[in-house]
Amino acid sequence: MSGNTPSREKRFEFGENWSQFLKIVDERRILDATNSLKTMLEARDLRGLKFLDAGCGSGIFSLAAKRLGADALSFDFDARAVACAEELRRRYFPSGESWRIERGDALDRAYIESLGKFDVVYSWGVLHHTGDMYRAMDNICAAVKSGGKLCLAIYNDQGGASRRWRFIKKTYCSSSPAVRGLLIFGVGAYFALRSSAANLVNLRSPFPQCVSPRGMNWKYDLVDWTGGYPFEVARPEEIFDFCKKRGFSLERLLTNGGGSGCNEFVFKKTG
Repeated sequence: MSGNTPSREKRFEFGENWSQFLKIVDERRILDATNSLKTMLEARDLRGLKFLDAGCGSGIFSLAAKRLGADALSFDFDARAVACAEELRRRYFPSGESWRIERGDALDRAYIESLGKFDVVYSWGVLHHTGDMYRAMDNICAAVKSGGKLCLAIYNDQGGASRRWRFIKKTYCSSSPAVRGLLIFGVGAYFALRSSAANLVNLRSPFPQCVSPRGMNWKYDLVDWTGGYPFEVARPEEIFDFCKKRGFSLERLLTNGGGSGCNEFVFKKTG
């Protein structure tokens, strides 16, 4: 890990949150994740392609890639996240054929190079939690084969607001369970009130719709958002410039309209 990476006791336990999410994973969520992947890649299937899930989390998108026909390799820094992916493989792909899962670090260049090259490298909402986002991004860029695709989702830089969110997340990770519960409640109330106000302005029902895309779940997304530390952000043009210098052209961009969530990018390696 980088010398700038926060100490282990200050990191959010992503794997613990994913293990709770696994309790509600079903075919509908897997289908949502699969459709999300197809939309992002603008592809009907991934047959014959090598897929790297860099920071696999629950493993649901690795499973989606397998169902689309890819040979998948999933890794995560968090041992409990690795266990989640293994559990999903046990439930839904028991043969384990062409699906390799292991513990690994996106900041470890030698490890990433040992994996080889891939047709699709997928890292959604991961690299900004490594503690050294650009180093991690540089590493996984090298794992994309010529003509392959790089799929990223990186938190949007909101300036002062992002610094305040970083403070909340860092506080969460160093606090007692009681304080963590209060922070989750407060953040949830903030988003609910903001959503209700926006709905009223737009003449819609004021009650927020607790629907999370990509097969995710609003409850576990809320915990992830409140406590997700380390936490880094970037403006869309910064990600574009970084990848362009490494031989990538932008194929797809979905911004969050200046909000606090992720901007999504799909790049093709042309250089």
